[in-house]
Amino acid sequence: MKFPVHRPRRLRRTSALRGLVRETRLTAAGLIYPMFVCPGTKVRQEVGSMPGVHQQSADQIVEECREVEQLGLPGVILFGLPETKDATGASSLAADGVVQRAIHAIRKANLKLLVITDVCLCEYTDHGHCGVIENGEVVNDATLPILAEQALSHARAGADIVAPSDMMDGRVAAIRETLDQHHFENIPILSYAAKYSSGFYGPFREAAQSAPQFGDRRSYQMDSANAREALKEVAIDLDEGADMVMVKPALPYLDIIRRVRERFDVPVAAYNVSGEYAMVKAAAQKGWLDEQRVVLEILIGIQRAGAGMILTYHAKDAASWLKAC
Repeated sequence: MKFPVHRPRRLRRTSALRGLVRETRLTAAGLIYPMFVCPGTKVRQEVGSMPGVHQQSADQIVEECREVEQLGLPGVILFGLPETKDATGASSLAADGVVQRAIHAIRKANLKLLVITDVCLCEYTDHGHCGVIENGEVVNDATLPILAEQALSHARAGADIVAPSDMMDGRVAAIRETLDQHHFENIPILSYAAKYSSGFYGPFREAAQSAPQFGDRRSYQMDSANAREALKEVAIDLDEGADMVMVKPALPYLDIIRRVRERFDVPVAAYNVSGEYAMVKAAAQKGWLDEQRVVLEILIGIQRAGAGMILTYHAKDAASWLKAC
């Protein structure tokens, strides 16, 4: 019998051939680096469960942002650890809040980075939930004006993009209306549109000091069993004025990234979250896997699923490795 004409291995024979026909090309240009801003000066404290990730004061944030820029990464997303917390997250609205100060410092340093800000209350509330509490419940509508004011304060400080992650219904519309009313109609909204209630957020709770003091977030974050609901959430957020949408976490929800990419003609982001990062770091420290190979494989997989942007704590390492290739 004549051997089949097609031999797929022909195009895998050398590195040059594999590179020539590669379908998905990972570059630093699609990676966003998350950073945690804390009060004070000259503060740089490593997060125990996230080796290589730090809680940092604004001056130290600027220094790391210089490195981020030199590596060719396009931007960062900032999370705040405030000096004080209360029931409504009031410190998140202050013009001199931790995130606002970090934005000012990055701007003053003339860094050519996109500055994205997380818009949520969990880091700023004494109860650790993403919204206002009434009678032991996280209430939706009373939370919206606070989120809108927080986004406005970030825009006033110089943020390029605001990214609401709270999962309150209607928050994109509230933020869009408030930004437009104050002449920030050109500030895009990157919505955490399909954010699932996940065990993969554990290390982030330590980094952002945002663990709920009671209960959990299942009443407002998505159920991990639901896929069609994610498309509904994305459609609602786009109708309300979102410019870009995000799926979070990434690895257990690659199917959701693919569905969103196929259904909606907008930029799609995915968040390669803290637990996903920590697992790789822990295994690499044990010598159980090749960190560089695994990280790049993970990021390519997320991109292959349909994410044009990936928020990842691996961003600096990945950019360095890609530069060396």
